Amino acid sequence: MLRNCLLAVALLSLALASGCATGGNGVSPLPVIITVTSNGANASAIYPTESVTLTATVANSTATAVTWSLGSGCTPSTCGTITPVTPPTTPATATFVAPATPTSVTVTATLVADTSATGVLPIAVVNVTTDVAPAPATLSVGSGLKQQFTAVAVPDNAPQSFTWTCNTTVNGTVTGACANFVQDPNVSGLAYYTAQDTCSGVGCIQISAASTLDPTGCTPNPKYCTIAKASPVSSRVSGTYAFRFSGYDTSNNATAVVGTFTVANGTITGVEDELTASGWAQNSITGGSYTPTSSDPNNSNDAGKLTLTLPTGVYPNQYQAVLDGAGELKMIESDGHGTGSGIAQISSNPNLLKGAQTYAFGFTGVDSGGFRVGYVGLLPTDGAGNISGGSMDVNDNGHSSNSVCGAPPCAVAGTYQTNGNGSWSLALTSPVTMNFDFYIASGTNSKTTPLTFYAISTDPAANPAVSGTMVLQDSSQTYNNKAFNGVSVSALTGTIANGVNGCVVPLGCTNVSLTLGSTDGNGNFSGLFDQNNAGVILSGAQFPPATGANNYTYAASGTSGRYTFNMLGNPTTTPVGAPIPFVLYASGANRGFLLDQKSSSVITGTMNPQGKGSGLFAGSTLPGTYAAATTHGGSSGVDPIAANLLLTWANTGTCTSECLNGTQYNTANYNLTSVPLAGAYTIQDTGNGTIVLTAPSAQNYAIYVLDTSGCASTENPVCGILDFLMIDEDTANPNASVIFAQQ
Repeated sequence: MLRNCLLAVALLSLALASGCATGGNGVSPLPVIITVTSNGANASAIYPTESVTLTATVANSTATAVTWSLGSGCTPSTCGTITPVTPPTTPATATFVAPATPTSVTVTATLVADTSATGVLPIAVVNVTTDVAPAPATLSVGSGLKQQFTAVAVPDNAPQSFTWTCNTTVNGTVTGACANFVQDPNVSGLAYYTAQDTCSGVGCIQISAASTLDPTGCTPNPKYCTIAKASPVSSRVSGTYAFRFSGYDTSNNATAVVGTFTVANGTITGVEDELTASGWAQNSITGGSYTPTSSDPNNSNDAGKLTLTLPTGVYPNQYQAVLDGAGELKMIESDGHGTGSGIAQISSNPNLLKGAQTYAFGFTGVDSGGFRVGYVGLLPTDGAGNISGGSMDVNDNGHSSNSVCGAPPCAVAGTYQTNGNGSWSLALTSPVTMNFDFYIASGTNSKTTPLTFYAISTDPAANPAVSGTMVLQDSSQTYNNKAFNGVSVSALTGTIANGVNGCVVPLGCTNVSLTLGSTDGNGNFSGLFDQNNAGVILSGAQFPPATGANNYTYAASGTSGRYTFNMLGNPTTTPVGAPIPFVLYASGANRGFLLDQKSSSVITGTMNPQGKGSGLFAGSTLPGTYAAATTHGGSSGVDPIAANLLLTWANTGTCTSECLNGTQYNTANYNLTSVPLAGAYTIQDTGNGTIVLTAPSAQNYAIYVLDTSGCASTENPVCGILDFLMIDEDTANPNASVIFAQQ
């Protein structure tokens, strides 16, 4: 008892001593904290002479007046100036004007009532850098045609005013000014080059835009300028291409085509494999032409009509095409005998198909009953014509166990060989006998530009009629959970039958989505997605949900490259909607082919790494001219479109920044039409955003930037190209599609 009393007295004494140390109330005063922020500007990137408003917010003090300083030894020429706003404001504000040359400055706000309380803000004054797009030296401009160029100045707050220069060169030495180069009278960051020069060599036309704050310009000091290089050519469409197409005929039967054609001296020859309701056939391409679209003067270099001469009654044989900076064609059928979309890429050397290689693949089509089916898997080749040790998953009308693959994943084996006409044959002996043709598209043996094939089934009477893409797998990766550790963008397409999930369209609806996901290397998957499921819209849905169990996970199945992913669902409902299980076969880190494992929508698509700029995007990231087109029509109700999109960062008139213009081609009711586009775009630092069109009508799209470098993408293996994906988010459109846009 005595010991307890002594302990109580000791504790009371300690409490009284503590109370005396704080003035007798037992509460310590909170320290004064001053936070200095820059309003409407990034303090780590202020351009020379920029004027910025700074705010000093004082916490834990009723006194808010501060004095401002830039450090000892500073002069206006070395550190700039800082001037308090008068009359004084609460919280205190001041105007900082950066010096004319790059430097680092520390702004200090000192509390007048207590000079020991200070807040600091480091400021970096950086050079203005200009970017011109399209920039790749592979850009070609057809003789007499017009090409648009855009310019942006960064930091984003820098004046978007430019002095443009266009020169002809020989071996990199300037020889004169371009014959026909014009800066837009209304948009300083927009200019037009018409190919009327006779210079030769790749990139002999050099186009630059210098900020008006940079008196030296780009030519003597290209360190802070991106100089675009272009080549005048007789025709932009030249060389050997591989192409793929999917769509529907006038009876709403699914069709698919893959093939190759060579354009030389104005003539076209090639071969194609086609799947129709009548079965499979291989057709010779005995002629054709490519004609630029002169009716669209601003995009005349980026649009045209491709015609292929095929046997009588074989369609599609005519396409409306739009071209990106690398010369790839995005195209839609325009012959009036069906609808659909596709892509043509410059073919790589067939000698790249050699040695032991493994290809990830994703195929989509219909089974013998006309129901939607999807394949994903791996094909290991040995360089001697043999395939063994592969695997495959199949979803046939919602059934992962089916006539092709009874117990997934199924073992895959077979052989392959050249057909001697630009196509190769693939004969699988397991899991069942299946035959395909494939064509070499683009890419190399590098993991950043993986070799790509277009494939199509050649025995649809016995097996599902499918087509799709094969991509060389990065052999340097160990495909465990840690291989997926980064940010990716997934594009998915499925179908909804009439009467299911609110679809009231007799021919069915589509279910499309874009997902911005982050994998942590430990099996956790998080991010957000946009979805248009038969006109039901989910916009920016965050996953996993804030409360409850995390069902959004992924896991490697061994180390071959097969993964399971839980995606989509509806994380915004109460209770939370369960995500859909997917299987992914990887072609590299954070990329591969996706297939849902259980739904009758048979959702298929690709995952791609977001690439450079992830988490640091801004409105000035996107300006440029893009070729855009629907990728795969999930149902015959999809209206295929091809478009040239012009994105500019600063404009005048109704759109003052982040502006969009262009031309859209579509084939509603099998007739080709074109309409002008107008609107605006927004982009978040994470790379997702919106496009809101005002013409030809009000339309809303979600956009997801895929890659600012264009490398290591199953959609686009060409480096140096910016691309993004978009989907329509209007409830009135139950047949949206994924649209791929590439600079």
